Amino acid sequence: MKAAQRLADGIDAFTDLVGRATSWLALGLALVMGANVLLRYGFSIGRIWAQELEWHLLVPIVLFGMSYALRHGEHVRVDVLFARFSPRAKVAIDIVSALLAMAFSVIVIWLSIHYVAQAWSANEASPNPGGIDHRYIVKSLIPIGFALLLVQSLSQLIRSTIAFRSE
Repeated sequence: MKAAQRLADGIDAFTDLVGRATSWLALGLALVMGANVLLRYGFSIGRIWAQELEWHLLVPIVLFGMSYALRHGEHVRVDVLFARFSPRAKVAIDIVSALLAMAFSVIVIWLSIHYVAQAWSANEASPNPGGIDHRYIVKSLIPIGFALLLVQSLSQLIRSTIAFRSE
């Protein structure tokens, strides 16, 4: 049990590190969006690459942020119902949820590998003139983000299993 607990602690620490680092992209995204709005409506200047940069910054925020949200219990859950359950039922639901999240993550990783490989082999770039090149790099974040969700779900499974056994 102690080894499993250490594994969960290590996963949580890694998720926290990635989440804190990724959170700085939110500041960058806000600055880019503010600049785009100011330039577009204040000076009638707009660039396609600047608009595309917004979602290029949003992708890692979402894909890495979902693991960070799971780690800190900020994920979507029907708390109105969940609050009424016994502690043991709550832990059982957390175990099932972790298993489902792990299965979903594996499916997304599996399905996205060909998609990402295809983007890399085609050296995929923006189809828009003046857009951002190297779109395949952003697409590569899909399996990476879901791999992080997979390991964070494993941490949640470990913690929930330990809690279930101690109930």
